[in-house]
Amino acid sequence: MSVIDVGGNVRDGEELDILAVETWLKAQGVDLDGHVQVTQYSGGASNWTYRLKYDNVDLILRRPPKGTKAKSAHDMAREYNVQKNLVPFYPVLPEMVALCQDESVIGCDFYVMKRIEGIIPRAKLPVELQFGETEAHELCVNVLDKLIELHQVPYQGTALEKLGKGDGYCRRQVEGWDQRYEKAHTINVPSFKFVRKWLHENIPEDSSSCVIHNDWRFDNVILDPQQPTKVIGVLDWEMATIGDPLMDLGSALAYWVEDTDSQIFKSTRRQPTHLKGMFTRKQVVDYYLEKTGLQTENWTFYEVFGLFRLAVIAQQIYYRYYHKQTNNQAFKDFWIVIHAIHIRALKLIGLHKLEANALAHKYMEKLKEILAK
Repeated sequence: MSVIDVGGNVRDGEELDILAVETWLKAQGVDLDGHVQVTQYSGGASNWTYRLKYDNVDLILRRPPKGTKAKSAHDMAREYNVQKNLVPFYPVLPEMVALCQDESVIGCDFYVMKRIEGIIPRAKLPVELQFGETEAHELCVNVLDKLIELHQVPYQGTALEKLGKGDGYCRRQVEGWDQRYEKAHTINVPSFKFVRKWLHENIPEDSSSCVIHNDWRFDNVILDPQQPTKVIGVLDWEMATIGDPLMDLGSALAYWVEDTDSQIFKSTRRQPTHLKGMFTRKQVVDYYLEKTGLQTENWTFYEVFGLFRLAVIAQQIYYRYYHKQTNNQAFKDFWIVIHAIHIRALKLIGLHKLEANALAHKYMEKLKEILAK
């Protein structure tokens, strides 16, 4: 079926030592029949993800990228254990196969899990699905409900509880992402001076604590090929933790591109939230708060934090490209997106609107030049 998500050719410089991996897998007791087909998924911009298809088993391998990386990022053992410990309470997770922490195998930690066959809703839904407004709305609600379901997981008294660091999650996040941006800053991106100051001055008390995904997007879920509005899998758990659910929602909304957004955001859209039938960002918040019973007097904080956090993630990736630690051309214009995020954050908090509008025009023209090439 053509709508099923499959990998593509392995990118230059990101080849996998498959013989070393196979030797290790067999040593873990995994039976491998037939000649392997190795492909690589292009969706992720952080960890590298490969599909290893054998006659008898279909596997996914996750490993960190080469080059400089944040101290706490790309922790394969943590990502593996989060999923292994969460699956009894949240069964839309891949089955873990094995974790390798012996860097002599391929030069880094990695883990292997079983592949869930399905549809991943990326920027453009497959035309074969023929989604109308009703189906888009149903998909939107189901994805949000799956996030709400995650936030209800009874983690207390389980191994998942160790992920948390206690009260003060919001403050730790603002301080931590602030420091990460300083370390990854390059001369062609904004300082976020006013945004960072505003975030520090508006940190709320934690609304509550729960298991949060921390990278919730449509292209991190897998849909049932027979019922393509149904979520059957959730991927990319590297940043999952115990934290404030409203921070999780704010981070998710940073990726939520609406049909009325600027061309810069539309050009970088990675999920189908622009379709008729999808909620607006405001409707997402209203739906979530009504269904969970949570309340907030300053939603703007969570939305601005989500945008700043996304800017840091993009900048950490762009930093690798800027310093020639990766030649992936998909990252070369991330600096423009970071400027656009900066403008949107400024507008949300009402600072320097004239300056923000002037910047928006400037970078819109720059984007047009790039797209015309």
